[in-house]
Parts: sequence; structure tokens; C-alpha cells
Amino acid sequence: MLADLLLGAVLALAISALTTPVGVSGAVFLVPVQVSILHTPSPAVTPTNLMFNILALPAALLRHKRQGALRGPLLKAMIIGTLPGVVAGAVIRVDVLSGPEDFLAVIACVLIPLGAWLALRPPRPPRAAEGVGRGTSALALVVGAVGGIYGIGGGSILGPILVGRGYPVRDVAPAALATTFVTSLAGVLAYSALSLQASGNVAPDWLLGLGLGAGGAAGAYAGARMQGHLSEGVLGRGLGVLALGLGARYAVLALS
Repeated sequence: MLADLLLGAVLALAISALTTPVGVSGAVFLVPVQVSILHTPSPAVTPTNLMFNILALPAALLRHKRQGALRGPLLKAMIIGTLPGVVAGAVIRVDVLSGPEDFLAVIACVLIPLGAWLALRPPRPPRAAEGVGRGTSALALVVGAVGGIYGIGGGSILGPILVGRGYPVRDVAPAALATTFVTSLAGVLAYSALSLQASGNVAPDWLLGLGLGAGGAAGAYAGARMQGHLSEGVLGRGLGVLALGLGARYAVLALS
């Protein structure tokens, strides 16, 4: 168990350092680590991943707050939509998609579109974050439900979509990370409540979640510091290729 904790912490640190600069929580890539390397039981893998977000993101959010980046209509629209969505996703995960075989398909369905978006999206001229309409909150509701099922909150999927629509990464990344933190907290509470009545491994693996979160916190803070020194295009496309590869692998496993 100690070896799993240490390995999980190291992997979480490395993943978070690479994903935080583009506003994607490391949790999106940590699910495959939990499933294939740490062998976290299903559906506990989902709330454990949400726990990682709660512990890993405050350091990066503190840095963004000091820079005055955690305000504006974009953040408000994202939270309003994703918060109820992630709670609905938790219910769907426990009642409908609790089996490990089902979850392999969920992993593929999340990673392949996300990877394609990051790797293949054409550059667009930046648009003002103030031009946020009701469509953003409606999209956030759907994305929040997917995030609640997969275990990444809402911002990690919504962030790349907004960047692809032309919003600058410097505005999207802090809002996406803050949204992911808030929705992950709601998700852990929802799974904990559901575990009181549901059978099986529904509650988070608290000890593993602490280890992952400790490594993720260090990586997220490092990633936030590196944001201004990295090429957004190269980093985003690199993450996209990685997501596509992982998604294809789990798609094959799900089909077989």
C-alpha cells in the first residue's frame, strides 16, 4: 500500500505539472493510472480522483488569485452549469455505470474527443471573456455530468472546449481550475452520501486520495508557475496526442 501511495504521488506530480498550464486538471490522465497501475476498485476510482482535485488545485488557485485571475463572468457561468451536472453524474455512475467494464468505455469516450480537440484544433483569434452567454452555462451542465461520471470535475473538459472556441488560455485556465475544484468538492460529497445506501466500493479511497493529492498539489503549483514560459500550442497538442493514445487503448479494452 505504501508503494502505491508513493508511486501515485510521483505520477500525480508529473501529470499535474504538465496539464495545469492549459487549465486541465491532472485528474483527466490520473484515471487511467488508477485503473491500470494502482488498480483502484470501481466505482471508487471516480470519487478518489475527485479527491485528488480538492487537494491538488488550491496551490495553483492561490497563485492565480494573487495575480487577480479568479474573477469575471466566465468563472461564474462555468460554476453555475457544472455544479448540478457533476452531482447528476455521480448518481449515473453509481446507478448505471458502476461496473469496471462500463467504465473502460467511459474513459475512451472522454479521452478520445478531448485528445482530438487539443491535438487538432486550429488556432483562432482570441475573444473577450466578457462575451459569455447562457450557452456557456448550458454546455457546462452537460460537461459537469460527464466530469462527475469520469471523476475530473467539470472544468477539465470545458476548459479545452472554450479555448477551442477562441477564449484565451490565460482567462480559461484559472476559471477551469476553480470550476474543477468546486465541482470536485460537490462530487466527493455526493459519492460519500450515495455510499451510505449503495453496495460496493462507492466511497473514495481516502488514503490513496491523500497521496495523489499531495503529489498533485506540488505539480499544480509548478505548472501554474510555468504557464508563462511554455508554448500553449505545443503543450496543448502534446496533451492531445497523449489523450488520443490512452483513449484508443481503453476503447480496445472495452470492445474486447
